[in-house]
Amino acid sequence: MNILGISGSLRQASFNTALLHAAQELAPGGMDIHIHRLHELPLFDQDVEEQGDPAPVAAFKDAIEQADGLLMACPEYNGGITGVLKNAIDWASRSGKSRKVAPLAGKTVCLIGASPGITGTVRAQDQLRLVLRRAGARTEPQGEVLVYQAHTKLVEGRLTDERTREALGRHLQGFAARLAATAKDF
Repeated sequence: MNILGISGSLRQASFNTALLHAAQELAPGGMDIHIHRLHELPLFDQDVEEQGDPAPVAAFKDAIEQADGLLMACPEYNGGITGVLKNAIDWASRSGKSRKVAPLAGKTVCLIGASPGITGTVRAQDQLRLVLRRAGARTEPQGEVLVYQAHTKLVEGRLTDERTREALGRHLQGFAARLAATAKDF
């Protein structure tokens, strides 16, 4: 099972990127998580799109199309999703000139998130679900992974809190089961 991991943060010491690395460690057998960085994506611009997708956009769309599912690590900035993540979704929600279907259309997405705050990323994940549904993606309906007070649980880029590690592992097992069930439906 090929899973594309996407962090909504560009920060080098990002809690959400660290959470994706923890997911790589805790993924159930048969699930491979490959992290795609969003650093090179330009801001969405329809004038640019009409000329053809820039190379970083084409590579991002290709990675989404090749994945069996997406694992998005969603930070919460000012009570919502980051501009970085929204921009990536804007690009991936459109087919562009060279594709028949937008890469996000019908794709199953699992959400996780980490924040130093006490509510984790609950508001951002709610907003992200709405944006993804509007883009035609299916958001994983299982419970949420909301890593609150992330600075106490993700130390030097490693998820050290055992309860959170267990919860993330269970969440990924549920995601794998959901993807397997969805594959049988098609």
